[in-house]
Amino acid sequence: MLPADHRLTRPDSFRHAVKAGRRSAARTLVTHLATGDAGAVEPARVGFVVSKAVGNAVVRNTVKRRLRHLARSRVALLPGGALLVVRALPAAATSSSEELAADLDRCLGRSLEAGQSGRPGSGQVATR
Repeated sequence: MLPADHRLTRPDSFRHAVKAGRRSAARTLVTHLATGDAGAVEPARVGFVVSKAVGNAVVRNTVKRRLRHLARSRVALLPGGALLVVRALPAAATSSSEELAADLDRCLGRSLEAGQSGRPGSGQVATR
């Protein structure tokens, strides 16, 4: 289970991560990573979107549990204050945990590399 302080639950946080975050896609999932300030004190937070296109309720919950388990071990890699939204694609329903892990690692690696480049549109969260 993902600790409560690392869970993304508010709709406006999901919306912000999807709009401002760096998007990266794989066969089974899409990630949106919005990084915070380098010295942010808040923990990184992760949220999941698994639509009815993935399958029935049993399949969707199985996919969510797998993704939550994978994110638990990877949340420490994210910078403080980062918002990560993981959106499962229909292919996630028939994929193994190893395939989901490989796709999540690939997407996170791409998003984190792009976020460190400092390029415009690299997923930096705007400070107000």
